[in-house]
Amino acid sequence: MLLAMAERRLGLADNLARVFPDRRDPTRVVHSLVDMFRARMFAICYGYEDADDLDHLRSDPAFKLACGRLPDSGRDLCSQPTLSRLENAPRLRDVIRLTYTLVDAWMDSYPREPASVTLDIDDSCDVVHGHQQLSLFNAHYDERCFLPIHVYDTEKSRPVAVVLRPGKTPGGVEVCAHLRRLVRHIRTRWHDTRITFRGDGHYARPEAMAWLRDQRHQLHPRSVRHQAARQKSRRGRRQHPDHMLPMEAGNRNELSRMRLSTRLDIP
Repeated sequence: MLLAMAERRLGLADNLARVFPDRRDPTRVVHSLVDMFRARMFAICYGYEDADDLDHLRSDPAFKLACGRLPDSGRDLCSQPTLSRLENAPRLRDVIRLTYTLVDAWMDSYPREPASVTLDIDDSCDVVHGHQQLSLFNAHYDERCFLPIHVYDTEKSRPVAVVLRPGKTPGGVEVCAHLRRLVRHIRTRWHDTRITFRGDGHYARPEAMAWLRDQRHQLHPRSVRHQAARQKSRRGRRQHPDHMLPMEAGNRNELSRMRLSTRLDIP
């Protein structure tokens, strides 16, 4: 119920349904888009990630009450086939509008336009079990996975945007497209905010750098060693008073895995 209260306060399901075109026959609609969005979000938050879990949750009294239905006399919620059709219904433009809704929710959390924001952009391994569409084998993680991109507000620890994508490292054209769309949407409301992006080195692709230069944005790269390399370096400095770490084979391997963290300052 606490989750339901938080969702009602944010109005997230209503906002998502508002930008999502309903192409169903109105005379045959039983479950509204708001109800389906709400049921899917709550099920995932409760730990039920698979759509077929709704075949049991749809009649659960507590779950129905959280979704705004009467526990006993209210109509059961949507089933797995209905949710599956919903998840396969959006087109590319629909997905972009849904993403912008999440960005708007983050911007609404500020009482006024901030002077500056720092956004962390990174991808994470989402392991799959099977051969789902867009899932690929990633040698770095040694898993078959998706590799979604996450953007977070570092100061407020709030999510800004999430993009589900194939399980491969994003290329320069893709990175540039994500940055361009995100900045363009933020600028529709925040005209003077300084935006700083922080990300690993593979986000500093030539295409992204070219776009930044064309827009006269500023780039401030900084090097951040891999955590294991930093720990080994600290141990080496404690053992060697002159603070020189001997370049043994193991150390070279650690240093070869150094990551570049890139700061993209957008005035």
